[in-house]
Amino acid sequence: MPGVDEVFFALSDPTRRQVLRSVAQRPELTASRLAGELPITRQAVAKHLAALQKAGLVEPRRAGRETRYTLTPAPLVDAMGWMVDVGAEWDQRLARLAERARG
Repeated sequence: MPGVDEVFFALSDPTRRQVLRSVAQRPELTASRLAGELPITRQAVAKHLAALQKAGLVEPRRAGRETRYTLTPAPLVDAMGWMVDVGAEWDQRLARLAERARG
């Protein structure tokens, strides 16, 4: 399973975030249909989908001649858990710093 770093890398690009948002809202989208909705080529959409697939965020499924994509949310849950853990750690550090500054 891909790591949190791959998820963050995949989500670092605004176009990939838009592609993921579209797939989340309307499962079973094809690269061609996505390209029709975005100001980029079908080949560019395919590359973005490949990056999202490598991060484990989308899953392809062949349907005849088409490949349809669906969201796989597990990596997002893992990334959110990591952010919560890191955020809690920083909250504790900042609270200790504020306490020292007051004392």
